[in-house]
Amino acid sequence: MGFLLRIMLATAFVNLAPAVAQAKKAVASPALQKEFDGFIEKFRAALSTNDSAAVAGMTRLPFMNDSAIRDAAQFRAKTYPTSFTAKNRACIQRGKAVYDRDPENNDNYFVFCGELIFVFTKTPAGFLFTEVGAND
Repeated sequence: MGFLLRIMLATAFVNLAPAVAQAKKAVASPALQKEFDGFIEKFRAALSTNDSAAVAGMTRLPFMNDSAIRDAAQFRAKTYPTSFTAKNRACIQRGKAVYDRDPENNDNYFVFCGELIFVFTKTPAGFLFTEVGAND
């Protein structure tokens, strides 16, 4: 096979690899899905009663590795009022959670609410609310 043909084939495979990787969607195992369903049911129940203490108890602290939000009291004072507005609480309660694995092989579920993404991650302690970020 000619040198030029080999280079063209190699280039085609390199360009095709990301498309193939993206086409393969991660799927949660039935056991993992069941565990998340139990968690999100409790999380949504806490949101429906606007129970910031219960939400803080289901959150990995320090929140987003921010030393200014290292305990439940700080989470309730600084994060809960701005991230869990009535509109966002309603969105999380009715929103469909989307599963994916991150590059570090963590199991994550995402709920998209307008400009925000709420992230729930499987930890050694079970699922926890781990991040809120921009929906770009």
